[in-house]
Amino acid sequence: MAVNTKEIQYRIKSVKNTKKITKAMEMISAAKMKKATDNVLKTRSYAGLAWEMLQDVSVKADTSIHPLLETREVKKLGILLISSNRGLCGGFVAKLLTQTDKYIKELKKTSQDLEVEVVVMGKKGTKIYKYYGHTISSEFEKQDLTTKIEEILPIARTVTGDFISKKYDKVVLAYTDFISPVNQEPRIKELLPLGSEDEMLGQAKRAGGQHTPNPSQEGNSLLEEGREVSSQEFKFEPSPVKVLEVLLPKLVEMQVYQAILESDASEHSARMMAMRNASDAAGDMIDDLTLTFNKARQSAITQEISEIVGGAAALE
Repeated sequence: MAVNTKEIQYRIKSVKNTKKITKAMEMISAAKMKKATDNVLKTRSYAGLAWEMLQDVSVKADTSIHPLLETREVKKLGILLISSNRGLCGGFVAKLLTQTDKYIKELKKTSQDLEVEVVVMGKKGTKIYKYYGHTISSEFEKQDLTTKIEEILPIARTVTGDFISKKYDKVVLAYTDFISPVNQEPRIKELLPLGSEDEMLGQAKRAGGQHTPNPSQEGNSLLEEGREVSSQEFKFEPSPVKVLEVLLPKLVEMQVYQAILESDASEHSARMMAMRNASDAAGDMIDDLTLTFNKARQSAITQEISEIVGGAAALE
């Protein structure tokens, strides 16, 4: 069967053009990834230590003096889902949506009456409704690269206000945690009510802290049987209520900001790797098509020579 060499040439040209695009996108994503990873590494220690401080405050202060520390029976859950605006980043969005859906289904197994609403940040997050049928209560615009905490204040204050007004009894963050440029893991983190011990320990560990509960240490109030207030107390000036009114909302904003920075770094890393893989695949395809083209051209030349020889023999 004859092979159309012109068609192969068109395909080679098309794949080369595609490779140029994916290579350019890889370089752009690499530059954005560098900025995003710098941002996330600069703030990670602060976010971890802030969460640790909050844990100490919640243990040694009366949690009833501020609504953000109030623990209630969970009848309605709010999930702040941080995704992306664009695709072409491998399984970045799919893995996050799958993990969030799994988390919701596990909770509903233990409580059939549990209501769940999703607050979406990023256009791709709306697929949580399209593919899994979960209710979306609101959507927020996501910057391609978040650099200032002021950019996330609307969404942080919205979920905080919804918790205080008792619209939600619990608020969790669903985002992708940046581990390395080639490894990003979806994570579900409890945000409100504040003061989760497990979350504090995880933050301190990731920040490089050495917070290890030890009942023998002076001032430590985390015991195996539960929380117990130690004899060492904080002094609040001018008063605990006024201090917590300023401190706790800032800590919520910081945790949301850190989650978005982690998501930014993960997204651009995933897109960079996806475009690199696409460029490599395009290169392999070009090699295969070039080999096919050379074989087809050689076959055509051989056929022409055979026809010339056959014609010359016929004339003799």
